[in-house]
Amino acid sequence: MGKVYERIEGRLRSFIEAQPVFFVASAPLSADGHVNLSPKGRAGTLAVLDEQTVAYLDFGGSHAETLAHLRENGRITLMWCAFTGPPKIVRVHGQGEAVFRDDPRWNELIVHFADADGPGLRAIVLVRAGLISDTCGFAVPFMDYREERTLHADNFGRKTDEEFRAYCETKPYNGTSIDGLPALPLPVPPRPT
Repeated sequence: MGKVYERIEGRLRSFIEAQPVFFVASAPLSADGHVNLSPKGRAGTLAVLDEQTVAYLDFGGSHAETLAHLRENGRITLMWCAFTGPPKIVRVHGQGEAVFRDDPRWNELIVHFADADGPGLRAIVLVRAGLISDTCGFAVPFMDYREERTLHADNFGRKTDEEFRAYCETKPYNGTSIDGLPALPLPVPPRPT
C-alpha cells in the first residue's frame, strides 16, 4: 500500500541513501516535446540536504535534457527502486534547479559530495520536494549490485578542465536540448577553486 510523506527522514532517508542507482524524469512544457528519463549512479553523487531537498551531481555527456527542462519549467521526478530487501519504490516529485559552476552557491553545495566530486562535473541539481511517496515494488526484480562502472570518470579524468569545456561545446545537445531549449550555458565556466 502506497504512502505519502511530509519529509525525507528516518527510514525513508536511509532507503534513498542506500540505493546505488536512481532515475530522473523531466519534460518540456510543449505537448510534442520529448520526455526525458535518465539513470544516475556513481557512489556519493546524491545527497539529502534536508527534509525537503535532495541534490545530485550532473556530469558531462552527449545530452543535457534535464538541465534544459529545469531551466524551462523546473518539473522533475526522482525515483529509487529496491533491488534487494523488501519491495519498495520511492518517488520525489518536485521543482528542480541547476546550479552551474559560476553560481555563488557552488562552493557551499559541492562540500556535500566529498569524494564523488570529479572530472566532467557541470552542474549540481537541487530538487525541492513537492510530493514524497512510496509504492510497492512487487514487480521489481531482485538484482545484485556488483561494482561501480569507472568508464565515465576514467574518460573525463584524462581531460583537463579546459578540454572538458571544449568537449561540451562540440556536442549538439549540450547547449540546446533535442527540442531546441537552452540547456548547458556555453562556454561552460571554469571550475571554481
